[in-house]
Amino acid sequence: MDWIDLRSDTVTLPTPKMRAAMAEAEVGDDVYGEDPTINKLEEMSASITGKEAGLFVASGTMGNLAAILSHCGRGDEAILGHLSHTFLYEAGGASALGGVSPHLITNQPDGTLKLDEIESAVRPDDPHFPISRLVVLENTHNRCGGVALTVEYTKAVAELAHRYGLKLHLDGARIFNAAAVLGVDAVDLAAPTDSITFCLSKGLGAPVGSVLCGTSEFIAIARRMRKQLGGGMRQAGVLAAAGIIALETMITRLPEDHERAYSLAQGLAQIRGVVLDPGTPFSNMVFLTLDDQISSSASQIAEGLKAQGLLVGVTAERRFRLVTHYMISDSDVGSAVEIFKKVVHNSMI
Repeated sequence: MDWIDLRSDTVTLPTPKMRAAMAEAEVGDDVYGEDPTINKLEEMSASITGKEAGLFVASGTMGNLAAILSHCGRGDEAILGHLSHTFLYEAGGASALGGVSPHLITNQPDGTLKLDEIESAVRPDDPHFPISRLVVLENTHNRCGGVALTVEYTKAVAELAHRYGLKLHLDGARIFNAAAVLGVDAVDLAAPTDSITFCLSKGLGAPVGSVLCGTSEFIAIARRMRKQLGGGMRQAGVLAAAGIIALETMITRLPEDHERAYSLAQGLAQIRGVVLDPGTPFSNMVFLTLDDQISSSASQIAEGLKAQGLLVGVTAERRFRLVTHYMISDSDVGSAVEIFKKVVHNSMI
């Protein structure tokens, strides 16, 4: 069966250009700093985010964890949102492996953290308390509908954090989606931050990897943390080669994914029993719920969709996330709407 896979943009397959680059990649031992393809990817990544240096890591989770462990010591505290990917979906690594406590504050519907709440979360100098070291933001924000955080907001958080001697890390897994939505350069979104990760294997379509960027001094520390996490890689230029092609060829086409997400949302909005989140889509993610007319759960509906060749993400008992990416065509969008309509109507009370 030819699947229409809207579960995530992580399901993207490497393009023919990526496969060719991987086959022809010049490689060396990266632990010795001798893999020229990785070195090139890291230099490109630093340049595109306006930072001094980059570090190729196996995943965004590894990149975020290496960043937190580089900014914080055992017993320190990181301030982050209660819906952040780092808190919800990264296996508690910062606490389990680094002894770093999360100080949670409420994400607003637009993905932001209120400035006064960030300020209130900063611990006073008291031996009873952990030391506040870091603020973590996410852009685009997954659990808040794929919404993009603005340059102005990121600057305001950075100024607040720096005023209290804290660092700002940005989980920018989909930072290029955010830049496309806002009509700005990724370097402007990254500029206020002390470190940023971005993912190569989501909308950019590379098979593996993320890059962590920051100052040269910070990346030297993060490289040691990557080693401690088991992430010292050898001839990994075969992976970095695909990442280079991703940066060169895939960023400028991301608006196509956003346009298809909008078309998908428009079609789904016409289906009785389906309720779209206000404002969705903000980028390449469409969030929707089932109303009381539908007797089935989201998981049951998803099974019905799967039987028709459509794969979707279930995020709650009656809630879905659908994500567009370069492997989804205009025709796929139309077919997805028709399949959804058929399955949902069969589940009407």
